[in-house]
Amino acid sequence: MANFAKPDGPRFSVDVYQNEYLPEGGSQVDAIVTVTATGGGTLGGALVPPGRPSAAVAVMVDCSGSMDHPPAKMRGAREATAAAIDTLRDGTRFAVIGGTHVAQEVYPGGGRLAVADATTREQAKQALRRLSAGGGTAIGTWLRLADRLLSAADVTLRHGILLTDGRNEHESPTDLRATLDACAGRFTCDARGVGTDWDVKEVTGIASALLGTADIVAHPAGLAADFTRMMETAMGKEVADVALRVWTPAGAALRFVKQVAPAVEDLTHRRTEAGPRAGDYPTGSWGDESRDYHLSVTVPPAGLGQEMLAARVSLVVPQPDGTVQNLGAQGLVRAVWTDDMAASTAMSPQVAHYTGQAELAQAIQQGIDLRKAGDFDGATAKLGRAVQLANASGNADTAKLLAKVVDVVDAATGTVRLKTRVTEADEMTLETRSTKTVRVKK
Repeated sequence: MANFAKPDGPRFSVDVYQNEYLPEGGSQVDAIVTVTATGGGTLGGALVPPGRPSAAVAVMVDCSGSMDHPPAKMRGAREATAAAIDTLRDGTRFAVIGGTHVAQEVYPGGGRLAVADATTREQAKQALRRLSAGGGTAIGTWLRLADRLLSAADVTLRHGILLTDGRNEHESPTDLRATLDACAGRFTCDARGVGTDWDVKEVTGIASALLGTADIVAHPAGLAADFTRMMETAMGKEVADVALRVWTPAGAALRFVKQVAPAVEDLTHRRTEAGPRAGDYPTGSWGDESRDYHLSVTVPPAGLGQEMLAARVSLVVPQPDGTVQNLGAQGLVRAVWTDDMAASTAMSPQVAHYTGQAELAQAIQQGIDLRKAGDFDGATAKLGRAVQLANASGNADTAKLLAKVVDVVDAATGTVRLKTRVTEADEMTLETRSTKTVRVKK
């Protein structure tokens, strides 16, 4: 384990959990890499020069016509945005965007960001009272306006919060994808769906592309508490644009890099080359927190008794001049060839746990898709496997969500029956939260 501290900022550490022993001819090495940031305060960013605001936030509120059905949705959105504005710390730059088939600056306007203080918070809340519902939905226009406003701020951390209640009907999926590609790496964004008329894959796709969180708020009354928690988390971030840099030796190849806690997120395809045999995988912004990553590497087989470094993991932050700042924390993944069968066949408990959690997320997604397609036998098999995995790993939250969609006959064997009546909110909650994992028991 290695760690690194920045004055007044978080200390990063890296721990590697693996079984490094391979049988003769073995070539696959798996490891769980735990990255932890501790000791940062909630004021003043770790890498922010003094005298400059540390963060800029854009809140995007769906104002399409459906937000008036029922009126509680629009009312809840106004109250939630007001609560989020109250949670901004002084000095944070911020803006509120009203989203329909076009994006409008609700506050402060004029292509600017406001600086949070008692006066601007009150002005923003006054502006929110004038929000009304009408028009269509083109989420890409909201994100592009957020990007324009946030990129104009000379800050370290840029964050968006996006609320929608419907499908992205006034824009093609290709246009939204192009917007997400353009915004990726420029700001992070949490996305929320209120009610049950929005598309889960659309909302989770936005959060995934912009390295934020996604969730359902089934009832508008829950929005204010959710927005407050989201903004508190955003205000606790201190280091932006942290990348996991993975180096592998000649002849080795990375099979995949996945975040596996607090949620499953495949980062493999997001690699950017970083010099000979090294690649960077984006992880977004960090405050005081810990996350787990699963690395799988194929190495050239070696003789019994040989050992090699299969991968080296470090943390870097790109700088405006094109260089990177190395955060000093480093972890080593090893491979050792042995004829000791007990050593080479043992599976690391951490690797086993998170392999199960990734399979659990996939089984839920497949089960829900099969259920929607009318393949009830296939759905029963997949959701039964999900129940079995949730039970075995102690993922009680996911087990509770599954129990609203299936009747559990025997959790240990995964024997279930599909419920004949499932509310849309329960199915959407299970789908939205399917990637959330539990940490391995130490």
